[in-house]
Amino acid sequence: MKILYATSEAVPFCKTGGLADVAGSLPPALAEQGAEVAVVLPLYQRVKERFGSQLKFECYDYVDLAWRHSYCGLFSLEKDGVTWYFLDNEQYFLRPDLYGYIDDGERFGFFSRAIVRMLPHFKFWPEVIHCNDWQTALVPIYLKDDGVREDRYRSIKTALTIHNIEYQGRFGMQTLGDLFGLDHGWADDGTIIMDGDVNLMKGAILCADAINAVSPTYANELKMSYFAHRLENIMRRCEYKLSGVLNGIDMKLYDPAADQRITANYSVDDLAGKDTDKAALQRMMGLREEPHVPIVAIVSRLVSHKGLDLICEVLHDMMELPMQLVILGKGDRKYEEFFHWAAQQYHGRMAVRLDYNEELSMAIYAGADLFLMPSKSEPCGLSQMIAMRYGTVPIVRETGGLKDTVQPYEAWRDAGNGFTFANYASGDMLYVIREAVYLYKDYPDAFSRLRKRAMKCDFSWARSAREYLRIYANITGQPWPPVAEEPASVVEESAPAVEEPAPVVEEPAPAVEEAAPAVEEPAPVVEEAAPIVEETAPAAKEKPKAPAKKTAKRSAKRAKKDEKPAEKPEKKAPVKKTAAKKETKKKGPAAKDKKEKPAE
Repeated sequence: MKILYATSEAVPFCKTGGLADVAGSLPPALAEQGAEVAVVLPLYQRVKERFGSQLKFECYDYVDLAWRHSYCGLFSLEKDGVTWYFLDNEQYFLRPDLYGYIDDGERFGFFSRAIVRMLPHFKFWPEVIHCNDWQTALVPIYLKDDGVREDRYRSIKTALTIHNIEYQGRFGMQTLGDLFGLDHGWADDGTIIMDGDVNLMKGAILCADAINAVSPTYANELKMSYFAHRLENIMRRCEYKLSGVLNGIDMKLYDPAADQRITANYSVDDLAGKDTDKAALQRMMGLREEPHVPIVAIVSRLVSHKGLDLICEVLHDMMELPMQLVILGKGDRKYEEFFHWAAQQYHGRMAVRLDYNEELSMAIYAGADLFLMPSKSEPCGLSQMIAMRYGTVPIVRETGGLKDTVQPYEAWRDAGNGFTFANYASGDMLYVIREAVYLYKDYPDAFSRLRKRAMKCDFSWARSAREYLRIYANITGQPWPPVAEEPASVVEESAPAVEEPAPVVEEPAPAVEEAAPAVEEPAPVVEEAAPIVEETAPAAKEKPKAPAKKTAKRSAKRAKKDEKPAEKPEKKAPVKKTAAKKETKKKGPAAKDKKEKPAE
């Protein structure tokens, strides 16, 4: 199966969020399952700076977007069994950041158009193009639009993964033709228009062959108005093609036993290095070096849907507990200012870094004891998986992928891999934080078993890749090889069984062929049979069985095709030739045998 994965960012080339982790891990996992995979993304400035010497120039062409006729270069790189393609246009992509520009609509409109028009220059013609979020949402629309004029585009199926439906790619109505180069018919039928604006996400949901959410719970939540951001009716309409596949993480990259980014390595069987990493984190962040006090960590974008309002409400209550708090991230100014002020109030017990640093984040995952994610909405979430991989027990709200990955701790049967709360309420969050802190302080053995269960969880991409391949198989009608092998052997085994009864079918075949003329010969006689039977009726009166014959005749007229009347003439076959002919029509070879007896 040939799959082209279209994304606006991917690890290790460029990253701003979880999409990059998915795009960097899923394609290699698909390739390991036997699929032929290529990934296409923009050639950003940071990609040129870091990987420019490794890129191979393939060709260039010109891409038409509305009235624009723009250059597009194609570069490639082979890595992890996957071909990585980069589309080059310095006007759009030679910029220090990936997003946040006033012409983002035009930039990613060009990117989507270039993906479709540059397909002939790729090493294979894809059977499936897998798109991600609004940045590539125009690809299914352009394929439908071009498919009207060029048959080759009709063979390509599309899948769309929604990582966060809050970002939909909404632009003014005037951009439909002038910016994206689409006919007004796309707006007239409502495919791409919503609330008076062009909505790229809506158009892609309607045009794609399969829609996927990044967790089963999030797939169900997208049909609710609270989570769908006004697209709930569209999601319910497309429920037949909606599925939820939980994301995974790179188990080799995030491995505390071999990770060179952390101070000391450790494993589920030997957690001594975890204490060393904790002490290193406390020194790094300016916290008191207290080995028996749990560190609660937050690594997140500082935005409202991450549940930071709950933390602001009860922060002082949290800091009354015997715990330390570490926060890493940046985002909305109001949260940055609040946490910066709070860190000054709790010097030595609370530390904040208003930035994103990969090395520091790994030090936090390895050194902290508890990981807090009270999200208002969380499509999947990778942080809780990474935290569990490093033995940092998560405290999460039951939403999206958090609910699918974290099972609540149950002391009565010593089960679960974290702590959860359902209601979006600061009191509920504070309750489970208190429960987690005191489990760590008062019951270290139980907390150690909980930590080990979290570390043993399997969040590998192999599981997710198999589910994605089943989605591709459903929309293409081409089952991927591991599925196709099993029924093939069953068919081969059953083949002899089909051939065995063949002789039985062949034996009566000649009899049927011999009877065919007999059926055809009396065809005119059948029409005359009615008067013949009536003529024999007087003769039948001389015999005692005549009334029975008349009764059979009357029932035959009522049933027309009833076989019972035919059984009576069968006894008189030796006496009346006409009856024998009539029975020959109904009984075939059996009647023919009876006809031969009088001849003897």
